[in-house]
Amino acid sequence: MITLQGKSASGGIAFGKISFLKRSSASVEKRSITDLAAELQRFEEARNTACEQLDDLSERLADKIGAENAALFEMHRMMLQDPDYIEPITEIIKKEKVCAEYAVNTGGSRLAQDFAEMDDEYMKARSTDVYDISRRIINILAGVEDGPAEGGDPGIFAADDFTPSETAQMDRSKVLAMISKQGSYNSHSSIFARNMGIPAVIGFGEFLSADLSGKEAALDATEGVLYIEPETAVIEKLKKKQDAILLEKQEWEQFRGKPTVSKNGKKIKLYANIGSVKDAEAAVEGDAEGVGLFRSEGLYLESNDYPDEETQFETYKQVLKCMGDRPVIIRTLDIGADKQAAYFKLPKEENPAMGLRAIRICLTRPELFKTQLRAIYRASAFGNAAIMFPMINSVNDLKRAKQIATIVRTELAAKQIPFKADLPIGIMIETPASAVIADLLAKESDFFSIGTNDLTQYTLAVDRQNDSISEFCDAHHEAILRLIGMATEAAHKAGIWCGICGSLGADETLIKTFLDIGLDELSVEAPAILKLRKIISEN
Repeated sequence: MITLQGKSASGGIAFGKISFLKRSSASVEKRSITDLAAELQRFEEARNTACEQLDDLSERLADKIGAENAALFEMHRMMLQDPDYIEPITEIIKKEKVCAEYAVNTGGSRLAQDFAEMDDEYMKARSTDVYDISRRIINILAGVEDGPAEGGDPGIFAADDFTPSETAQMDRSKVLAMISKQGSYNSHSSIFARNMGIPAVIGFGEFLSADLSGKEAALDATEGVLYIEPETAVIEKLKKKQDAILLEKQEWEQFRGKPTVSKNGKKIKLYANIGSVKDAEAAVEGDAEGVGLFRSEGLYLESNDYPDEETQFETYKQVLKCMGDRPVIIRTLDIGADKQAAYFKLPKEENPAMGLRAIRICLTRPELFKTQLRAIYRASAFGNAAIMFPMINSVNDLKRAKQIATIVRTELAAKQIPFKADLPIGIMIETPASAVIADLLAKESDFFSIGTNDLTQYTLAVDRQNDSISEFCDAHHEAILRLIGMATEAAHKAGIWCGICGSLGADETLIKTFLDIGLDELSVEAPAILKLRKIISEN
């Protein structure tokens, strides 16, 4: 038996034969050309075809991996339109008089290497995205069809690394698990694996060699350990662990349909975070009591242009009808920082996390904001909606946003369009500033929802996307907990409720702390609902 240690990217247990990924990739040769104009045209046509393929992928895979995740392919499209990607390739064609395939492979590899050498782990992970789009163009140039990269019997699939396109298109019935030499926890492939429930371990290095192909293996993706030709004792141990996981899930099922109440009688609203209609269906299946965060930016990220009022209205309407009487809190668009859409034409910023994003875009582009608010208010006639503004830092910003909402209501009423005029309007507490003045903001709000991801980042001055400084990104830091307590206390004094919609809300080790603080709501990913309900009932 051989034991290899990697890094967990998506938990779970898997047993099966190792199968190295079979890619439909074209070989690349350095071929001289004589007609420069024709070769540049070949590259341009292939690039346009790649953009069309990415549009199709985004639409086709939205239900499978979620609209917000499928928006990655819009980012890939943006990369294909970026001069930083295009110009080095065209320069290689012109200067070296070589074929487009070679130029794309060379230019793309150089850019991917530049990303791989960056200190920021999030930026390092973009190296795979560059490789992905380059491979796509090369295949188009060579006439090789791009598609799902696996085939044959179910197994544990291995590769040097997995591209986002490969992972998103995988057949879940055949892919028992994913293992790779390289990879990043922050890569889109890892995110997709977690979203699709595929156990995945990265970072095995050269120990994961091709001669392991066809060998029986057992994978403990929770611990990041791969056992080659495992001993009987190891198999039995992992099967017991797998059974324990299944048993635990059965225990959670006993809490389906029950109220979320702590030992001392504290009632907690247990909501779900969603980004699409499909996610709303998963929230209902997961027994969520409502939607605490509908990330509306998915509508913008999956589009090539600003989604119009009717498109937004239909989506909000479908989500509200799906949730029935359960509350649905729709966060207005949170574009900017790491969520970019090319057609917004946002300025390039040294520090986009602190730049033009979220409510700042809405307040500086009021017509864009009004379009979304009209769609939300119109949809409110079909369910139990609420509005939430992100990145509110001052009372003035909140009042300005509410004034625009008032204008929208007045216009709808004048046109006798059905809507609910009394929708609750709340805000996200995402910065130390908003937590410190929570008492003032509470006077203008119907509820608070704490975005712990950004609150941690801004409070500790630590980029949450940067794995190289992850040891300093302590979401349990006393400063974070005190700010959560300050916001909750201010909310209660004003007679409104306060919850959490950031990832910290699902942290099992903090449930007792949250109950002691007095939080009224936790909004988490749908699969965590029943487990948290059980934990809350025991505290």
